[in-house]
Amino acid sequence: MDEEYDVIVLGTGLTECILSGIMSVNGKKFDLGQDVIDFTGHALALYRTDDYLDQPCLETINRIKLYSESLARYGKSPYLYPLYGLGELPQGFARLSAIYGGTYMLNKPVDDIIMENGKVVGVKSEGEVARCKQLICDPSYIPDRVRKAGQVIRIICILSHPIKNTNDANSCQIIIPQNQVNRKSDIYVCMISYAHNVAAQGKYIAIASTTVETADPEKEVEPALELLEPIDQKFVAISDLYEPIDDGSESQVFCSCSYDATTHFETTCNDIKDIYKRMAGSAFDFENMKRKQNDVFGEADQ
Repeated sequence: MDEEYDVIVLGTGLTECILSGIMSVNGKKFDLGQDVIDFTGHALALYRTDDYLDQPCLETINRIKLYSESLARYGKSPYLYPLYGLGELPQGFARLSAIYGGTYMLNKPVDDIIMENGKVVGVKSEGEVARCKQLICDPSYIPDRVRKAGQVIRIICILSHPIKNTNDANSCQIIIPQNQVNRKSDIYVCMISYAHNVAAQGKYIAIASTTVETADPEKEVEPALELLEPIDQKFVAISDLYEPIDDGSESQVFCSCSYDATTHFETTCNDIKDIYKRMAGSAFDFENMKRKQNDVFGEADQ
């Protein structure tokens, strides 16, 4: 059989089956339909816009591969959520920092960031100066070094029931692709519950969020709120999004970006890796970290 194909996919696993449909950047070439294209790009690959359709497909392949591998890693979901809420994540890393010599000064106001010759040299608090060579902070500490990049609306909803059509799941993430609701940005829903020790018995907490595009942000989130009905109570917050105006290489002040509308924290992880690379001069070597863990714990325990 001597025939020529655009793409050959070997295997019938989840990854191979999905990739067989998206190897062409333009999914319409395989007559997938817009719904499948939207689902693959936004719910699996976690793209926030459709710009990826005009890019080489390798990044999309890697993103779907990560989703597939995560799905098979633990339980029935590719996502993990900490008991007692997201506050456990910074607490865990704070303990890790303390183990390796980090010092925490709690309940200390920041009076000033001390600069000399255009570079940071310390932070002043209550008449005392903690000296440093590099500084990491969020936009609220350096308003003169950031610019507004948009707004995000978040609506926290208290429910007495799981979200319908989710098999009564105690937690879930819903991504509504932009094309499905005639928008430029996706709408996100993250639902957690008493099972995670973040709500009273029998109660559920759903957070709907999206990037603000109009003068009526609450109306923009309505497609998500319709999925949550009936809602016991809701709390609405609209926040400005900020990003640093430079990479921090000259001042050695490295600022993070504001949290965007996504609920899966991929953009936050990317921001962390980007700041590390700018500070250290090279990307974080995750493979080297794995090797160190194997040296300490043994490869069989990984």
